[in-house]
Amino acid sequence: MGSHGHGDPPPSPSPSPSPPPPPPTRTRRPVCATCTKPVKLCLCSRFSSPPLHTSISITVLQHSHEVKHPLNSTRVAKLGFDNISVTHISDVNLHARLQIHPLNPQLPGSEPARLPTSTVTDGQKERPQIAKSRENPKPGKGFFNLNRGGDEGEGGNGIVTKEMNKYKVTCSPTSLTVTLERTAKPNLNWVPKTTIGKSLITNGFRVNKLHTKKKSNSTQIYQILEYDIIVPPNSVLLFPNEKSLALDSVDFQVKNLIVLDGTWAKAQRMYHENPWLKLLPHIKLDSVKESLYSEVRHEPKSGCLSTIESIVFALKKFGEDAERLDLILGVFESMILDQRRCKEEKFSDLSQP
Repeated sequence: MGSHGHGDPPPSPSPSPSPPPPPPTRTRRPVCATCTKPVKLCLCSRFSSPPLHTSISITVLQHSHEVKHPLNSTRVAKLGFDNISVTHISDVNLHARLQIHPLNPQLPGSEPARLPTSTVTDGQKERPQIAKSRENPKPGKGFFNLNRGGDEGEGGNGIVTKEMNKYKVTCSPTSLTVTLERTAKPNLNWVPKTTIGKSLITNGFRVNKLHTKKKSNSTQIYQILEYDIIVPPNSVLLFPNEKSLALDSVDFQVKNLIVLDGTWAKAQRMYHENPWLKLLPHIKLDSVKESLYSEVRHEPKSGCLSTIESIVFALKKFGEDAERLDLILGVFESMILDQRRCKEEKFSDLSQP
């Protein structure tokens, strides 16, 4: 006879282990839409008076990495001044073309040329969105294999073109065009001697930058108009180098102060990759005052100041309202104190048993 119905029953299967609990969801802190700080650390209410209007306008060229940095001081400048403009700039990814036209309406061609707005290249297929690019990026040396123009006066066209490994500069009687690859350092020392160089320096100019980029982890290439800005006459660049003037040595009227907002390394790269800055008079601060940043953000060397500190100290030297400027700087100091307090509280919590 068979054994059906006899013997021990088969063992029951062991229960499956319970899945681990989901990680706790991290609630995002509410952020002020104006100053972009957490609501409990909002800066907006710390200003006791309306934004300050100064006789010198302020232009900040802000590196894209600084925009969301919690300690970036340009947010204080935007709240404290009513005649400030901020333009975002990124490192050149593949290459860029800058077109610079004098503001003098009497000069023909002083209006900037119409630019293509966007082009996307995917592998070998080009998909124009609005306008097709005339340039196909090719890495390596000799990237700009373009025809050279003659020296000014040759052939009667008044065009001067100088071409180096990573950049090309073309001066016509009505505009200056610079085409460059990433990390290029164009030399424009000869441009002020040209007809267009003299006009740009005297009359101010309008500059636009068409930036060609490659998407990360992709073969797609696209173009953006990164900026289109006015640089009025009597603009100066606050940037220390061998040709910078001390503020006490400035013997001309300053109407617009241009400041680079970024780490020192990023500011140097912005300076070279936006070479129209080299056409401006350069000024520098002689202050050896320690920055309020010193305890909460690394500075490359002693004497480096935050963007808002640099603006305030320069405007004081030019005779703007020192009392009102100190109030703006006081808001920045309160932001640094917030950061220091948060840092101390964090370490205190970590030291608890």
